[in-house]
Amino acid sequence: MTDRILTAPADDLRRSRTSLKWRAHPSDVLPLWVAEMDCEPCPAVVEAVSEAMRRGDTGYPWTRDYTEAFASFAATQWNWHFDAQTSVVVADVLSGIARLLEAVTDQAAPVVLSSPVYNAFFTVIDSIGRKPLDAPLTPDGRLDPESLADAFERATTGGARAAYLLCNPHNPTGTVHTSAELEMLARLADDHGVTVISDEIHAALVYQSSSFTPYLTVPGAERAVTVTSASKAWNLAGLKAGLIVPGPEARAAIGRLHPFVTFGASHLGVIAHTAALTRGVDWVQRLVQELDANRQLLAELIADQLPGVRLQLPEATYLAWLDCRALDLGDDPSARFRERGRVALSEGPSFGEGGRGCCRLNFATSPEILREAISRMAGSID
Repeated sequence: MTDRILTAPADDLRRSRTSLKWRAHPSDVLPLWVAEMDCEPCPAVVEAVSEAMRRGDTGYPWTRDYTEAFASFAATQWNWHFDAQTSVVVADVLSGIARLLEAVTDQAAPVVLSSPVYNAFFTVIDSIGRKPLDAPLTPDGRLDPESLADAFERATTGGARAAYLLCNPHNPTGTVHTSAELEMLARLADDHGVTVISDEIHAALVYQSSSFTPYLTVPGAERAVTVTSASKAWNLAGLKAGLIVPGPEARAAIGRLHPFVTFGASHLGVIAHTAALTRGVDWVQRLVQELDANRQLLAELIADQLPGVRLQLPEATYLAWLDCRALDLGDDPSARFRERGRVALSEGPSFGEGGRGCCRLNFATSPEILREAISRMAGSID
């Protein structure tokens, strides 16, 4: 274990990591695409999972410890208080969202979202036979009341049951929605009878310059549902365990979920996430400090070497949204950076109409890799 959490050179990572991030591209490509961190693991998680393996504790999950751990974490970190017994553990955030959409929307109704937005939302919507309806963010990446009101009106035509997928904090822009913005969303959703499903998987990765507001804490959000997990903040995507938290008036909707939905979480995942939330808080706070330094470094590198790229400094997450339209690299500039610069970024168009001419960069890596990546990207357009 080193003093740093975000560490290790690319060659070491490529030799030691076998996950999708490091295997999807040729060995000479630096992978800064999928939301997975190049980091040392949280010691509390390593200890909890290793102890479970040593004692042969590899059966089916008992989830109460996880729900209570998250409720305690939410109360301490964000002053969000809810009854842990009303929450439900699922395999992961995306499968939880899929099942919720089936429960709270009509087949013919679209699912509203605000692009550019987490690209997997579109996959989830397609997987359950629904269609997306865009309420685009403003040019500076904020929720737009006019586009939301228009989309909600269209989505609920004829009294259809519709939903809005909120990314809070927002992926890929790193925007932290203010309490006033979320209250505006709640009023509009209530006026139109739209159910808000809030993905808050990045909530523990908010920088000190901003303040995270859980959606269920704002007035008017009682019919909404939050889906979350410790996976992003503690780098636990391979240890699956997600959590659904209903608002007071959404508990009936949760009750309509088939019990099978709650069987998907891994026992080791539940153990890992519980350890992260209870004994890994200091670790994640150190991580956020290192990510903060990386986002500042990224801004400096881009200003110096890629002045044609517009970066709005993210307020949360370890994801940076790069507006490359001034470089005239087409709808998908990530193709140029991958083919000529040998740096893999996430393709902007996959985040919806608002993603054309943009790409997403994952800066949860070592400063050395970050410097090398930006140097390569700059070289690819000279």
